[in-house]
Amino acid sequence: INKMDRVGADPYRVVEQLNDKLACGAILMQLPIGKESDFCGVIDLVKNNAVYFDGEQGEKIRIEAIPSDLVKEADVARRGLLETLAMFSDEMMELLLEEQTPPVELIHSVVRLAVWSRQLTPVFLATAYKNKGVQPLIDAVVSYLPSPLDCDNYAWRSGHENLQDDEKSEDGKNENNKLLLKPDSNEPVVAMAFKIIEDPYGTLTFMRIYQGMLKKGESYFNQRTGNKERISRIFRMHADSREEIESAGAGDIVAVIGIDCSSGDTFAAEKDYCTLESMYVPDPVIRIAIRAKATKDADRLSKALYRFRKEDPTLSISTDQESGETLMAGMGELHLDVYVERIRREYKVDVETSPPKVNYREAPTIPVDFDIKHKKQSGGSGQYAHIVGRMSPIPEDADTTETFIFEEKIVGGTIPSNYIPAIEKGLRSSLEKGPVAGFPVVGLSVLVDDGSFHTVDSSDLAFRICAQTALRETFPRMKPTLLEPVMKMEIECPSQFQGNVVGDLNSRRGIINVTETVGAITRIEGEIPLAETFGYSTTLRSMTQGQGTFSMEFLKYKKVPSSIQEVIIKERKEAAAGK
Repeated sequence: INKMDRVGADPYRVVEQLNDKLACGAILMQLPIGKESDFCGVIDLVKNNAVYFDGEQGEKIRIEAIPSDLVKEADVARRGLLETLAMFSDEMMELLLEEQTPPVELIHSVVRLAVWSRQLTPVFLATAYKNKGVQPLIDAVVSYLPSPLDCDNYAWRSGHENLQDDEKSEDGKNENNKLLLKPDSNEPVVAMAFKIIEDPYGTLTFMRIYQGMLKKGESYFNQRTGNKERISRIFRMHADSREEIESAGAGDIVAVIGIDCSSGDTFAAEKDYCTLESMYVPDPVIRIAIRAKATKDADRLSKALYRFRKEDPTLSISTDQESGETLMAGMGELHLDVYVERIRREYKVDVETSPPKVNYREAPTIPVDFDIKHKKQSGGSGQYAHIVGRMSPIPEDADTTETFIFEEKIVGGTIPSNYIPAIEKGLRSSLEKGPVAGFPVVGLSVLVDDGSFHTVDSSDLAFRICAQTALRETFPRMKPTLLEPVMKMEIECPSQFQGNVVGDLNSRRGIINVTETVGAITRIEGEIPLAETFGYSTTLRSMTQGQGTFSMEFLKYKKVPSSIQEVIIKERKEAAAGK
């Protein structure tokens, strides 16, 4: 618990809230000495002594007996702590029943096991601003949390993605292809880049080393790109200060300079050695157009966007081919607001943004046959291509994550095999902007089973154009529907505002899945279309007198009601006509 020196600091209430809201077995390991601005130390309930933090930075630790006016309170709290720990240890239970004092080493070992089993949450007290209470917290991290030696970390050997289907497990990977990483500095290096930040000295890449010894001046392979990157400097980070080191071993977390990578990349001493489980990066669900107000700031805006894209894989930067606008897409309104504010604050660039736009999708609902011929003759060699087949929706229960499936069953060479890739390429190139409203097409399966060609006039280009025409003309006949991103939402608010919050969610096309009341707080879980969430944080605060909070994450794509679909298509066509 931080900020123990603030007015109104009440650790007992915080522990009560932790248990009420999270049911995490939170228990105080310390009691405060002094309240609010008089906070000067803590009572260690394990060692049963008082710890004071002297000096300007709280760096001088002074251990004394518990103040006489707090002895009784400390005895009651310590007894409660030991009785709680006795639930996890028969040995401690026996000692307490015999009214003996358990040794400190036994207390530490029981807390450690209870934390490992996620049944206990030890709570410590501090004020980070004045560095009081920080050292015992760091000691507790060492004492109670698992070290790299206590965990089994695995990577996937390179080549697992090329396995046959019958060799793979349910998640698509072969369990036999797992590589156990050993926290041993003599083994080949395996490390993950998990965070990237810009620094006056260059780009700092934070890395966790799972195996081997990372050395300054050495080169390592990015397992995703295959590029060899040289590490010029290694730092051990201490908040804003840093300590340059020559090497770092397994289990260390360090920052390095000199490598070009993205968040989630694995580095190893050998090329194609292994890959750590990469972060799941969902598709962006909301986007805005962004530009610098002053032309002279355009370069700085580009640098900011390039940096943020490398830092955050869930942030997408692209350019609209028609308007030339720079588009920034992310996981929600707040996500994009944070980056817009960082551009203004860190890069001093005044930017303009368009209203948020939802990333809809177009999907077919019925199968349709097609027979498309592309014929063009204007002197010299012409263009000829003819394809016949069937377009159909991918079933919702299909065992695939693909949004487009292409099949060909050409019999008798009616279309030469060398033209098949051009057909697929033409179809895929048309998926980015669907023919209904210009949104990406998903859930489409295409089978080409017949056609014809001309020995002179047929070419890759002709078949590519023919495939594009086939999608453009056939897809509208498949009774296409728009899909919209639906978010999973969790709301917490005081119980007296539950009716207002639920009513507002229903008016936003939301679906309530779970309503749970614990004490004076109501927790609501539901689903809500992303298009209905813009400005919701302000609305929720006003409905709950500033006490309501919510979180959202992408859940799925869902069919848009037909009345709303018509409005969206109309707006898209009007916007296109306006350009």
